[in-house]
Amino acid sequence: MSKNFKSLPVQLSEKLITEIKEGKPLFQKPVKENGMPAFVKPLNPSTGKGYSAMNALILGMKRYDDPRWLTADAARFAGSWVKEGEKGTMIEFQKTSDIQAIRTAEGQKIKDGAGVTQTKTVEFDKPQSTKSFLFNAEQMKDVTPLKDFLARQQEGDTLTPLQKAEKLIADSKAVIIEGGQEAYYDKIRDAIFVPEKSHFENETKYAQAVIHQLSHWAGHESRLNRPMEGKFGSMEYAKEEMRAAIAAIIIGGELKVGHNFGHQAAYMNNFTKILREDPFEIAKASRDAQKIANLLLGTNLKREQKQQTEVAFKQGDRIDYMDTTYKVLETYKNKSIRVEDSDGARKTLKPDYGLYKSLLEAKRDPLGNGQAIDQTKSQSTTTEQEFQLER
Repeated sequence: MSKNFKSLPVQLSEKLITEIKEGKPLFQKPVKENGMPAFVKPLNPSTGKGYSAMNALILGMKRYDDPRWLTADAARFAGSWVKEGEKGTMIEFQKTSDIQAIRTAEGQKIKDGAGVTQTKTVEFDKPQSTKSFLFNAEQMKDVTPLKDFLARQQEGDTLTPLQKAEKLIADSKAVIIEGGQEAYYDKIRDAIFVPEKSHFENETKYAQAVIHQLSHWAGHESRLNRPMEGKFGSMEYAKEEMRAAIAAIIIGGELKVGHNFGHQAAYMNNFTKILREDPFEIAKASRDAQKIANLLLGTNLKREQKQQTEVAFKQGDRIDYMDTTYKVLETYKNKSIRVEDSDGARKTLKPDYGLYKSLLEAKRDPLGNGQAIDQTKSQSTTTEQEFQLER
C-alpha cells in the first residue's frame, strides 16, 4: 500500500466535512430529491447480514436506493456481474481467523488426489484489520430485481415501520414526558422530554425525535455508561450528539422509519471542527453508535435467545458465510463435520474450531437478525486506489 494512502476514517471524515460544507450530509438531508430515504441500510444479500456503523455510513453515503452490496467474487458466485468501469467502495473490518493453504516444509501447497488444495483455519491471537471492496447491486447486471428481493425480505413481516418504531420505544421502558417545545434527555432525572405528538408533522416525525433522544438515554451509567458531561455548545457535547445522530441513522435504516436530526444546524460547525482536529473520532463515534443501536434494537438479547436452541448440522446443509457457501458433506458422531466450500476446498471441522462455530452461528441466524457484523473477505484482486466516496 502506498505510504500516501489515507486510512479509512480519515477518508470518511474528509468526505463528511465536504458534505457538511455543501449542506447535504445524512445528518441534514434524511430524504433525497426523489423522495427516497437518504440512508438505506446496506446488507450482504448472500448472508442477509448488515455492516457495522462506520462501514454502513461509508456505503450509505453512496446513496443508492438498492441496499445490496457484494464483492465482485461473491457477485459472480451468485450469478451476477459487475458492470465494466464500475469502481468498488472500500470497507474495513476485523477478522479473527483466516483459511490458509496447508504447505510442505518447502512451501509447496498440499493437494488431495483430486488436485484440490488442502486448507486449515488459523485463529489469530488478536483481531486483524482487513479491507475489502464492495459493489452495489445497481453496479451489477443479471441481478434479482430489487422489488422481488425486498418482497422476500418482508415475508412474514406483520408490522409497519412506524409500528416497529413504536415497539422499540415501548420496549425501552424509558421515562418519556410529553410537553414543552424542545426534545431533550435529562441525565440527572434519567428521563426524555419531548413535545406532544400534535406538535409534530406526523407520528413518524415524533418517533424519529424520540429515537434520537433514546440514543442519548442509552448512554446512562446504568446502561452503556458513556461520558456525557459536556455543556451545550462544547466539543464534548457535540461528540455526544454525533454518536446519537449516527445511531439514529442506523436504527432508522434498520426499522425503515428514517431519521431526522431536527436541530442539526446548531452542530454542523462543531462536527466539522471535531473531524478536522481528530479524523479518527468518526471511528470512535461509530463504534459507540453501534453499541447504542445494538442495545435499542435488542440484538444482544436476540442472539442469546437463539443460542439457547442447539441447531445441529446435517448432511447436505448449504451455509453462506464469508462470501462463500459451505456444503456439509459428512457428519460424525463426535459432532465434527466434513465441508466443501464454493472453490471446491474440503476440510474436516471439529466443534472447537473457529470456523465450525461461525458456520453454526450462520446456520442459526441465516437472515442476520443478530448483531450487525461485517462478513466480507478481502478481495486481493482490487487495489486500494479504486476506493471512491461519492463526489
